[in-house]
Amino acid sequence: MKLQHCHMLVILLLVLITSVLSLHLLCIISSIHRHEQMNNPFGASSKMSFPKPRHSRLFKSALQQQALNEQQWDLWTPLPNQGWKPCIDSTSASLAVAKILNATLVIPYLEVNPVWKDTSSFEDIFDVDHFISVLKDDISIVRELPDEYAWSTREYYASAIRFTRVKSAPLHASANWYLENVSPVLESYGIAAISPFSHRLAFDNMPMEIQRLRCKVNFKALTFVPHVRNLGDVLVNRLRYPGDESTRYLKEVVGTKGGNGAGKFVALHLRFDKDMAAHSACDFGGGKAEKKALARYRKAIWHGRVLNSRFTDEELRNKGRCPLTPEEIGLLLAAMGFDNSTRVYLASHKVYGGEARFSALRKLFPQIEDKKSLASSMERSQIKGKASLSAAVDYYVSMHSDIFVSASPGNMHNAMVGHRAYLNLKTIRPNMALLGQLFMNKSLNWPGFQDAVVEGQRNRLGELKVRKAKQSIYTYPVPDCVCQQA
Repeated sequence: MKLQHCHMLVILLLVLITSVLSLHLLCIISSIHRHEQMNNPFGASSKMSFPKPRHSRLFKSALQQQALNEQQWDLWTPLPNQGWKPCIDSTSASLAVAKILNATLVIPYLEVNPVWKDTSSFEDIFDVDHFISVLKDDISIVRELPDEYAWSTREYYASAIRFTRVKSAPLHASANWYLENVSPVLESYGIAAISPFSHRLAFDNMPMEIQRLRCKVNFKALTFVPHVRNLGDVLVNRLRYPGDESTRYLKEVVGTKGGNGAGKFVALHLRFDKDMAAHSACDFGGGKAEKKALARYRKAIWHGRVLNSRFTDEELRNKGRCPLTPEEIGLLLAAMGFDNSTRVYLASHKVYGGEARFSALRKLFPQIEDKKSLASSMERSQIKGKASLSAAVDYYVSMHSDIFVSASPGNMHNAMVGHRAYLNLKTIRPNMALLGQLFMNKSLNWPGFQDAVVEGQRNRLGELKVRKAKQSIYTYPVPDCVCQQA
C-alpha cells in the first residue's frame, strides 16, 4: 500500500473521509475559548452602556411564573423509538478506501492556532489505540511516517512548491476527482499531502461503503482520551447528583419517576462571542458605542465583506440570522417549561458584554454550572491551558446531557445535532426565524409568547430529518448511517 501523509489546517481522519466531529472540535475551540483571550470585549476606550434586558416585559413575566410553572408538556421524556438504528459496520474489509485510493492513513498532525495557542496533538485529544482498533478491518493506519518519508513536513511544504502536495481539491469533489488527481501523485512518489482538505469530499453520489465508513469514523472510532472522559463523567455525576454522594441512590431512584427533571440537566452551548456578534451585523441593544465597536471589528477582521451588513436588523431577525442573546435563550427555555430548579451546564459562558449581558440568564436559571464550578483546580489540571481538551470535556458532557440546546447555529450545533440524532437523544433546535419575529413584537404578552414558542418548537426536539442533497452526513446521519428497524 502507498502512504498518504496528511498536512492541513484541520483534521483529515481517513483518506478522503473527513470526520466532522474532529473538524468541529477544532472550530468549537474557537467559539468556546477565543473570547476568553479578551480582557475587555468592548475595548479599553469605549464608553459602552451596560446591556439591559431588551425584553423586560417578557423577562418579568418569566421570573414571576418560574415558581408557578405547572406546564404539563413533559420535556424530560426521552425521544420515542423513531424506527431507525445505528448501522455503520463496513460490509467488506478495506473495500471503501480501496475503491478510491488504496492508501494508508498517518495519524494527523494538528496545526497550532495563533489565537488559542494550543499545542495538543491528535494523540493528546483522541484515544489513538481505540481509533486504530475500530478501523483495523477498514483501513491501514500508522502512527507516524516511515523513515524514508520523514522529509514530508509542514515546513517542507511551506518553503516551496512541491509535487507531492495536492492543494487544488475543490469543495465537495467527487471520488473520480481524487482518482484522477491524487492517485498519480501516490503512484509517482509514494506519498501525497492534500492541503487544505476541509469539505473536499462530496456528500452525494458516493458508494454506500464510503458513507458507512465516514459514519464509523465519526460516531464510533473517535473517542476522547481517558482523562477527558473521566473528568466528563465526574461533571455529569455532579450535575445529576449534587451535594452529598451518600444520597446518590435515593436521588437516582427519585430521578427516574415523574419526569420532573430530578437528576437531569440541560447542556447549553451559549455562543455569543465578539466574532459571532460582529459577523451577524445585528443590533443587540448595547447602544451606539456597541454598534460602532462591532462595525470597526467587522471591518478589521472581514474588511467589510459581511453579507449580513447589507440588511437591516429587522430583516435579519425576520430571517432568523441573529444569534440569541443570553436573555433570549433564557426566555426560550422558560417558555418551553424549564423553571428555576433546572440544572444547566454551560459549554461556554464568557459572552460578549460580560456579566451584565449574562445576568438575565442567571436570574432565570440560578442553577447554572460549568467546569470551574463543578470541579476543583486540581481535578482540571490536565486540561488547564489546553483549549482543545477543555472543548473536548464540554463536548463529552453535552453528549451525556438529557437535553442539549445551542443558542445559535454553528459548528458545535451541527456536530451535536448529528451525533445526538444518531443516538436518538433529545436536542432543542431553536426556531430562529420565529423567535426573531416574536422578540420584535413588543406588544406580545407572556401567555402569547409561551404558546407560540411551544407550538413552534414542537417538532424541533431531535426528530430525525432525512438528509437532503449537499447536506452534511455528519449533521444529518439519516439514511446513510442508520438502518430501518424491522
